[in-house]
Amino acid sequence: MAFRLNVFSLGRHPIVVRIRQGLRESEAALIALAATVGLAAGVLTNVQSLLAHGLQQVLYGVTLNRLSALGSIHHPWRLVALPIGGAALALITIAFRQRDRVPIDVVEANALHGGRIPLRDSLMISCQTILSNGCGASVGLEAAYAQIGGGIASLFGQGLRLRRADLRTLVGAGAGAAVGAAFGAPLTGAFYAFEIVIGAYSPAAIAPVAAAALAATFVTRTLGVPPYLIASAAERSVTTVDYLLYAGLGIACAVFGIIVMRLVTQSERVVRRLPIAEPWRPLVGGLLLIPIALVSPQSLSAGHGALHLDLVLHLSVEFLAAVLFLKLAASVVSLSFGFRGGLFFASLFMGALFGQLYAELINAVGIGVTLDVNDAALVGMAALSVSIIGGPMTLSLLILETTHDFSLTAVVITAALVASAFTRERFGYSFSTWRLHVRGSAVRSPRDIGWMHRLTARSLMRLDPVVLPQTTTIAEFRLRVPLGSTSRAIVVDDAGGYCGMVFTAAAFADAVDVQAPLSSLAVQQSCSVAPTDDIAALMRLFDDAGADDIAVVDATGQVLGVVTEKYVRRRYLGESEAELRRLFGE
Repeated sequence: MAFRLNVFSLGRHPIVVRIRQGLRESEAALIALAATVGLAAGVLTNVQSLLAHGLQQVLYGVTLNRLSALGSIHHPWRLVALPIGGAALALITIAFRQRDRVPIDVVEANALHGGRIPLRDSLMISCQTILSNGCGASVGLEAAYAQIGGGIASLFGQGLRLRRADLRTLVGAGAGAAVGAAFGAPLTGAFYAFEIVIGAYSPAAIAPVAAAALAATFVTRTLGVPPYLIASAAERSVTTVDYLLYAGLGIACAVFGIIVMRLVTQSERVVRRLPIAEPWRPLVGGLLLIPIALVSPQSLSAGHGALHLDLVLHLSVEFLAAVLFLKLAASVVSLSFGFRGGLFFASLFMGALFGQLYAELINAVGIGVTLDVNDAALVGMAALSVSIIGGPMTLSLLILETTHDFSLTAVVITAALVASAFTRERFGYSFSTWRLHVRGSAVRSPRDIGWMHRLTARSLMRLDPVVLPQTTTIAEFRLRVPLGSTSRAIVVDDAGGYCGMVFTAAAFADAVDVQAPLSSLAVQQSCSVAPTDDIAALMRLFDDAGADDIAVVDATGQVLGVVTEKYVRRRYLGESEAELRRLFGE
């Protein structure tokens, strides 16, 4: 708390005020800030990678990035690192626990909070992910990379009090820069920012995001870290039939990706019903991972080493299927029992296995077409990752930058787009937004919807509605509410609770019994909104109820005001246009 206060007090310093003014007036200044964030993200990404892989080296005695490439566990007792890591994760969770709130990740921050990420949340997610990956759980470090990159960007931006649109761009640039630094692939990092964190390609964001990604990749190369490369066949002839078959692989990967996401969610629900305290679930998960790792060490960690190994070796269909099943089981157990991390690299590894299986099956059918197994593995990597993570161009460019194979790029893009379209049509979420949806969030993409949550019924309502007791006669109503003075009145009971709405025109109709109580004309008795309902919920209710005016009622039933459809839709249109102008930097 003290640190946060110091950051914002720094924002009032005269020098910082001048810098902030320059950032608001100059695109070049924002680009320079994004490049600075990219440098910081590149350093922090490599530090996290070194910590996680160093922990694996200490616990398992393997060289960096080679845990999942082990043929067997020569010292099975080392696998106690899994439950021990789970116990350590439980202690960290208890120490950092925040009441009634889960840490905010970069996607949620950009979608709901205008890019604001508490530093505590970024540190917690990064520490948990490093520990989870370092002890061997089947999770990747990419979640920590993106979180710390976006977190440091958010810290810079909040300290300088950037405008909402600029802060969102900077957070996307930081997260994308971190991913680009991890793979040594600046284009991948840039498109990760656009597709997965910002949620749009916009002219205002292109230069800052590109500057950050290039700066982070420069750090990785300066530190001497080799880029992530995958060997690929140099020559091939891709026919129309190949395009169709790889499009079929994209659909198959999309189906498998949807199964993976639903399986993780269902497993989490089962785990929550178990009599295990939430912080200690990783300890149990670590115990369950031991037999899986004994059968196949390729199920451990993210799978970097195993992916390279399986692409080089010509493995049998049975072996590929077994490793795919065990990797899926390990990932589901790791995530459902509370190990922190993502499915980014796990989906790349499983996609490579799935693609090889697909090619072997197609070749075995004997339809006169032979698919290259390695090519199918690379296409499967992109297609399955697109289904689970999202971002068809991100994953297509990752394959391009890691293979340097332009001739394969066209079929990779084809399969990726097919997988993306099928997943959106049949499922509608990526893994990150699906988990937010399960928690009750309205987030479906990184697109900024936070401004809609700020426009609540309380801020949009009229405070001067005509309110009358339900026992008032229609004759009295005509005397107190002249025709033309208002279009409707609110009816309440003796305790002031909402009982419905009466339209003035209905009370002045010729056939009305003027001695009847006002409640006899009341409509929309069960149609009201809470003061906290946002503008999106209001518009849905207007559509469903077919009403022009709706009462705003608090939890006790007391009337606070009235919202009108005309004003709500006008505000929504105005804010939407303003958001588009901010998005395009106008």
